[in-house]
Amino acid sequence: MSEHRRKPPQPQGGGRAAARRGQSGSSPGRRAAPRGATGSPADSPGPDSGSYASSSHGSTSYGPGGEERPYGGRAEARRAAQRSSGGRRRADPSGRRGPGGSTGPGRGRGRTAPSGKKRIIDYPRAGEYGWRRWMPSWKLVTGMFIGFLGSLVAVAGIGYAMVNVPNVAKTAEAQNNVFYWSDGSVMVATGGEINRQIINFADIPKAMRYAVISQENKTFETDKGIDPAGIARAFLNMARGGQTQGGSTITQQYVKNAMLDDQSQTVSRKFKEIFVAIKVGAQVPKDKIMAGYLNSAYFGRGAYGLQAASRAYFNKDAADLNPGECAFLSAMLKGATYYDPAGSTSLDVSATPEDNQKRALTQMQDTLDKMVQYGHLSAAERAKYTTLPKWQNPRSNSRLSGQIGYLVDLAKSYLANNTEETGITSELLQRGGYQIHTTFDKKKVKDLEAAVSKVQKKNIKPKERPKTDTHVQFGGASVDPTSGAIKAIYGGEDATKHFTNNADSTGAQVGSTFKPFVLAAAMDWGVRNPDGQGTQARDERTIVSPKSLYSGKNKLKIKNYDGSVWTDRDDKEWLQTNDGSESVGEAPDYKIDLREAMKDSVNSAYVQLGMDVGLDKVKQAALDAGILEGSLASSDFPSFSIGTSDPSAIRMASSYATFAASGSQKPPYSVTKVESKDGLVYQHKVEDKQAFTAKVADNVTDVLKTVVEKGTGTAAQLPGRDVAGKTGTTDGNKSAWFVGYTPQLSTAISMFRLDDDANNKKRTFEEMYGTGGQEKIHGASFPAEIWHDYMAAALQGTQPVKFPTPEPIGEVVNAEPTPSPTPSATETEESSPTPSPTPTATQSSPSPSATETCNFWNCGPGGGDNGGGTGGAGNGGTTGGSSPSPSATETTGNGNTRGNGNGSGGFISGQNG
Repeated sequence: MSEHRRKPPQPQGGGRAAARRGQSGSSPGRRAAPRGATGSPADSPGPDSGSYASSSHGSTSYGPGGEERPYGGRAEARRAAQRSSGGRRRADPSGRRGPGGSTGPGRGRGRTAPSGKKRIIDYPRAGEYGWRRWMPSWKLVTGMFIGFLGSLVAVAGIGYAMVNVPNVAKTAEAQNNVFYWSDGSVMVATGGEINRQIINFADIPKAMRYAVISQENKTFETDKGIDPAGIARAFLNMARGGQTQGGSTITQQYVKNAMLDDQSQTVSRKFKEIFVAIKVGAQVPKDKIMAGYLNSAYFGRGAYGLQAASRAYFNKDAADLNPGECAFLSAMLKGATYYDPAGSTSLDVSATPEDNQKRALTQMQDTLDKMVQYGHLSAAERAKYTTLPKWQNPRSNSRLSGQIGYLVDLAKSYLANNTEETGITSELLQRGGYQIHTTFDKKKVKDLEAAVSKVQKKNIKPKERPKTDTHVQFGGASVDPTSGAIKAIYGGEDATKHFTNNADSTGAQVGSTFKPFVLAAAMDWGVRNPDGQGTQARDERTIVSPKSLYSGKNKLKIKNYDGSVWTDRDDKEWLQTNDGSESVGEAPDYKIDLREAMKDSVNSAYVQLGMDVGLDKVKQAALDAGILEGSLASSDFPSFSIGTSDPSAIRMASSYATFAASGSQKPPYSVTKVESKDGLVYQHKVEDKQAFTAKVADNVTDVLKTVVEKGTGTAAQLPGRDVAGKTGTTDGNKSAWFVGYTPQLSTAISMFRLDDDANNKKRTFEEMYGTGGQEKIHGASFPAEIWHDYMAAALQGTQPVKFPTPEPIGEVVNAEPTPSPTPSATETEESSPTPSPTPTATQSSPSPSATETCNFWNCGPGGGDNGGGTGGAGNGGTTGGSSPSPSATETTGNGNTRGNGNGSGGFISGQNG
């Protein structure tokens, strides 16, 4: 520091600091500098001074004892070191002002001197403090941005160079899937055959090319092979954890079809697909891309490529397709499972022929409209195609004939519909390479097919009785109660001729085989207290004993749990009929217990029981047993209790297996494990849920034993074995069932008339009066006979097992009729349709208002008023409400199987046993 900036010396003075210095070794008589002195101690006289004064650069100071020091103190030494290194001076840590006016902490900025080395990336920034130290400079930001762009270009260049243009001919390669019986023997090897024939671009109709372009990629002829917006959507969807998406352009779809070596839906594969698509778009002509795409795309029915699809659907060459057929086939590219008009219920229960035809027609019309909009088709030509073209039913290879095709479809359906669990998609199944081990028992499958064929050949003669014996179909399924494994199914006469699996969803109502769920609900939840409100908890209810008494009167006027008469929103009462329109029990009240009502399949008793328990609880009991909610009809109508729903034979067998297993519910399954060349892919784990207590389930079984021993199911008796089961017949005699079980096996058999071969027509169930030479088909006739023959063969050689002895359960409801119309704790049905209550009926005075009743029944506008007969499956027909004074004349009507919203028909139910 220059000398002219130094302050002049200050006079010596006293002070504590000076005193201390004096005490520490200053000469006697020498006064210490005053405390407030600001002069430099270096100017103090005499080398014997005790101060450690600092001096200017080059000055000398003296320490205690008179030794010479090069600097006046430690602070001065540090400042000198900083000056020699060229850095900034640091503040005196003592806080005193040093030479030249420098300050200690709190007065200066306190910057740290740089080390002298220049960093490549100046971050955190040297020489800056506080928030400025962490704020990157514009040079740093610019440099990083340029570096990032350069890296992207480098990565893109490397990626582009590393990928090759795929060879679409390799897409014809695929492997077989090998299916095994439950004993490990081979059932069939199928899936590797590819129905495909490559055609030239010139043989592809112009209408087909533009149908695909108009629907999938309208910029195909001008784009560079990728759609940046579509790619962004795909990556964003995957980042959010949503469903992965495929390529959005025809070029990307072509690339995807050609990349058989990697079909995973991952980010790395997407990047690879993008680079390949860019290279294909740059190097491959558009006509070759279009031809490659249409020659490799999957159209359903095992058809890869346009030529194979044209043959599969229309039995003609691709060159002969008209614009309507081209628009139809373009819809198949969106997923044939949901657009094939023949239906694909084996892969998804929602892919019914009716629904698929609606979807296909909608998509076809949309494609034609877009072709007109984009100038690829004239409006006059488009007007010719307003309905689906005439298509032919699918054909399967001969190895899938008989029941094999149904078994393979069921196993594939199980894997594809449970992708989250199995990790196997429909696309992966099409590629093949799996060893699929099924639950199907080879002997039991043959036994079930033989039992059906025996009854069918002996009794069903369509040539002799064409009006009654045509379109007769059977379905069946057999499930192991201990595991849920599906041991056998009967899907139809031949999987290559009849394409709907009758063991799966068919739409046939189950009738009185639904009644065990009503009984289970009554034993599990109990009937509601007539004086209570709403659904009521278990402790507010009365658990029902099988000895409880209910009316078996034909045309019984059904009541709500609180005693009010059930009416629809038009104040029509529900009059429940029995099979043959006969009352069961002794007049005048026709009381019978629930065991007898089940034995003789008395509808009126179980419809009223369902109302007392609550149809919501009946529904829950069915779900708990294993019925799928999608197959259940509306529970807004009393007839819900007697089987207006249409579960599959598999689900009916599985739900009855829940009772066989003392309430333990195990979902049905058809695949035990799947292997590939890389090892185990999937291993099934048996799920177990206690749907009902053993007391409830065993009591239901005990009641169903009575049905077989001396009721409507005697045809199903197996000498020496415990058998429980239930018959079921629906209104109009359009379907008949027998579902029964032993402790080792549960089996459901269905029979119905259904013309499902009509092209472009809605399938309709037909009546079975006179079918098989019988006046009327009951569950006790052909279905019970088939059940018996199959079970006798299937259980041959196995040791008979007894059902558990049930524990007593519940209270006897309606045990004693009251002699007067005074209110009682329980209710019995009235014996005659008179305006006033019978002596055994409990009435509430005054009758609940429509509003009060609707609070429980959830009244509201709907279209299910025509729920008479086996109806009750309409959408939201108003339930509940009470007539202020029941009419003395009971209304009757024909009733339909399902409410159709037109308000016609009476409310006499015809669900029979």
